[in-house]
Amino acid sequence: MSLFALIFALSFEQLHPLSSRKSLYGWLSGYASFFEHHFNAGEQRHGKVAWLVAVLPLLLVAVVLYWLLYQVHPLFAFALNVLVLYLTMGFRQFSHYFTDIHQALRDGELDKARSLLAAWRGEPAHELNAEEVARVTIEQALLSSHRNVFGVIVWFVLFSVLGLGGAAGALLYRLGQFLRARWGDDDKDELELFGNFARRVFHLLEWLPTRLTAMTFAVVGDFEDTVYCWRTQAASWPDKEAGILLASGAGALGVRLGMPIPQGGLPFDRPELGIGDDADADFMQSTIGLVWRSVVFWLILLLLLTLASLLG
Repeated sequence: MSLFALIFALSFEQLHPLSSRKSLYGWLSGYASFFEHHFNAGEQRHGKVAWLVAVLPLLLVAVVLYWLLYQVHPLFAFALNVLVLYLTMGFRQFSHYFTDIHQALRDGELDKARSLLAAWRGEPAHELNAEEVARVTIEQALLSSHRNVFGVIVWFVLFSVLGLGGAAGALLYRLGQFLRARWGDDDKDELELFGNFARRVFHLLEWLPTRLTAMTFAVVGDFEDTVYCWRTQAASWPDKEAGILLASGAGALGVRLGMPIPQGGLPFDRPELGIGDDADADFMQSTIGLVWRSVVFWLILLLLLTLASLLG
């Protein structure tokens, strides 16, 4: 069931991208603002209570709804899983930016590539040269593919194995990610303590998926370089979980990522990740191949586990 739900959701998302995703994020933004407004009184425990009240009822509803639908007919429960995956997972949430930047660099339109990258990341990119644009775009693609696809798959499968319905697992991961970004990554001083719990929870939610994604990069890419970069370079990145993804992805591709980039007229220092050549449009094409090979690998692995379960 989990395997076919993933295949259906990925297929639907490729054939029919969700045009109302911005409306969905707008609703989530209002939802998070409600709890922030009513629970944030400047203490860490308020953020914990707000997170639990915002997330746990939705998870309970997802689990109960799954089982009610399953009792009516398993196909209804299957349809719920596909719908939630369609809403929470997908390449189209980031691939259009990546594809357009890739094409702009191939056409020599550096200014267009910079504008697209700035719109994607929400940070200025007008000072970056072509190599730096390609490098930062690859980094963003590796992180986005994990958080929009692989992380969702891991928690979907975990909840399915536990018998709670995969929809609740996918929902947990995406809500945890959204609230971390909304409360835990905000620069506002009044959210520093309030967002601590959201940061800690998402760190826990990311621990297993991050390492599974990195191991997958090793299997479908350059295994030795991936393991070497993961072990020796990941810890140097400010965000450890992101460092694992970027270092392993760089090793799998044989490209150099990280390194200083200009920001506000001054070099913004970043650790070097990966070994090999400088990033360019060709490595961007290789990144697409790495991500798709990883998806196919996970689907094949799920197929084998499903067959083993049936035969057992």
